[in-house]
Amino acid sequence: MSGFNMRPLDLVIDPEPGNANEAGGILNPAATRGPDGNLYLFPRLVAKGNYSRIGIARVVFDSKGEPCGIERLGIALEPEMPYELRPDGGGCEDPRVTFVEPLKKYVMTYTAFSPNGPRIALAISKDLLTWERLGLATFEPYEGIHFEGVDNKDAAMFPLAVRNPFDHYELAILHRPLFPGTLPEDTMLMDADRDIDLHRESIWISYSSAGPQDAPYQLRQFTSHHRLAAPVSDWESLKIGSGAPPVMTKHGWLFIYHGVTDLAPPNSDVHHLSYSAGVMILSKDHPQELLYRSTHPALAPSAYVGPRGTPSNVVFPTGIDRRDDIGEPDRIDVYYGINDYQIAVARLDIPDTLPHPGQADPPESQTNKTVI
Repeated sequence: MSGFNMRPLDLVIDPEPGNANEAGGILNPAATRGPDGNLYLFPRLVAKGNYSRIGIARVVFDSKGEPCGIERLGIALEPEMPYELRPDGGGCEDPRVTFVEPLKKYVMTYTAFSPNGPRIALAISKDLLTWERLGLATFEPYEGIHFEGVDNKDAAMFPLAVRNPFDHYELAILHRPLFPGTLPEDTMLMDADRDIDLHRESIWISYSSAGPQDAPYQLRQFTSHHRLAAPVSDWESLKIGSGAPPVMTKHGWLFIYHGVTDLAPPNSDVHHLSYSAGVMILSKDHPQELLYRSTHPALAPSAYVGPRGTPSNVVFPTGIDRRDDIGEPDRIDVYYGINDYQIAVARLDIPDTLPHPGQADPPESQTNKTVI
């Protein structure tokens, strides 16, 4: 077996009829195993007016161990803080949940959508049922680049402490700062031969020195930033962002991410964004090192028209479940949003050998500027 490809399973989770909290969709769920061994999803629930909250549901499996449905359990986070509220929608969006072993707690990272724009917020829990907000993440300046006032999304924590650039073990977060000019809407309007600043269009890693004896709020303070990856291949030419939290495999850290491209013909005035999922393998000992990266999508959107009459051009991975529960640690189930409206799940089998790493050049091998 070689390569990394995802195979969609049969389960598709639709909004619950008559549920006002899901009138605009149920999508982009976090996924984690609870203290009881069950798998829990934390989906984004979209109410009328694009107002989002984070729900909680238990995944139901059939006799063969395949996910076949969910049992809704209520709301995990209801927007209530000023950084989660805005008059025209907003709320709590697109969570990722990781059990962070050094803290012995679950950490939820989510997008808080306030009048200032999207920002990364954090919450912690011991049991997945009760969550303590820690507030917005803060990032120290990096080489003259300031994160204050910069939109940021798609955050996911590592479950273990990893080596930072100074070779010290710290907690780490993956995130996607949206520096001015780097949104797909911006890049599509640029000339095709424009220079791309790789430091400003990428997935980043940042680190926190927080430990189990520290005050919980210290976890939201990040430093020692560096760029992990920038758009390289055609399928991700406009933008890349974090997907599901990293999980350890026999080859290193498996990191599912998303990439965005424009499917419209050249010189077209109508743009047609497509979101697909890809795979990175990061070094176990030095996760800033890329050992493998997808040149082609591991999972791309299918030709499908959703309930709202809009084409499905979105595969947005946010939840991951290594199937140790059935004795198959090389099987990974990936939960993802489709059509900005529903949830689906796909199976990824870890190949016996790591494919050749040269399919896509990691940004570290390029100069400070590149042309795409």
